[in-house]
Amino acid sequence: MTQAKIGLSMLYTLGEPFTKMIKRLSNMPTEYIEIVDDGLHTLNKKRAALIAEAAKSTDKKFTLHAPFADINIASPSKPMLKASLKRLTQSISYANTINAELMVIHPGSKTGISMFYPEADWKQNVQSLKVLRKTADDYGVKLAIENLPEKYGFLMNSPVAFQRLYKETNLHFAITLDFGHANLEKQIEPFLTEMSNQLVHLHVSDNFGEVDQHLGIGYGTINWRNIVSTLKKNDFKGTVMAEVVEHVEESVQKLRQLFS
Repeated sequence: MTQAKIGLSMLYTLGEPFTKMIKRLSNMPTEYIEIVDDGLHTLNKKRAALIAEAAKSTDKKFTLHAPFADINIASPSKPMLKASLKRLTQSISYANTINAELMVIHPGSKTGISMFYPEADWKQNVQSLKVLRKTADDYGVKLAIENLPEKYGFLMNSPVAFQRLYKETNLHFAITLDFGHANLEKQIEPFLTEMSNQLVHLHVSDNFGEVDQHLGIGYGTINWRNIVSTLKKNDFKGTVMAEVVEHVEESVQKLRQLFS
């Protein structure tokens, strides 16, 4: 029987003040919670300390989603690249502060000038990931790269991209499989069958295969019963993080039923 751990991302609260989000933590319906280090919830030393204190006073365990707005680790602009890496390095330090079990990071993306420099964005993506991996190792933080849709310009949307990264770096990064993103690229089955050993963390939300909507579980076209059946066969033991913005508690309950 699978030992998957059901969790909930705080993404659905990103529009509310940080102080309100903090107050929610003790009453969350799951033991595992993913903090989003972005927007109104951008972390600093004081905020990270508050989350660490919340972990001590409750039975909650945290993962951290690295900042992603305006972040591009494959940027051809050196100032922008430097800013992105600095921001992510800060986030890694906060992951350490809150004792996060892992940190989710987005891969790099193409830009409006990528067509003039073939492969340059991929090479920078790889170099940046190597730097961030070293930093994370120094802080004792486990990184997991999330698959992002090619239709939105991102460089790592399929098992082929991850396998290329492993070959070029000899670093077998863990994977956060985002089913909403994979559904847009028709890559759910390839990830489950080809990368099962690297899957440690799942982002679960629904959509209709066209837009990343973060719908509640069962409110799109993703076949969750088949997915869970495959995960159980693969003896998946990682975290299943509901990353929905509606039908939140209902989605958590559906996941518990599916994995029971």
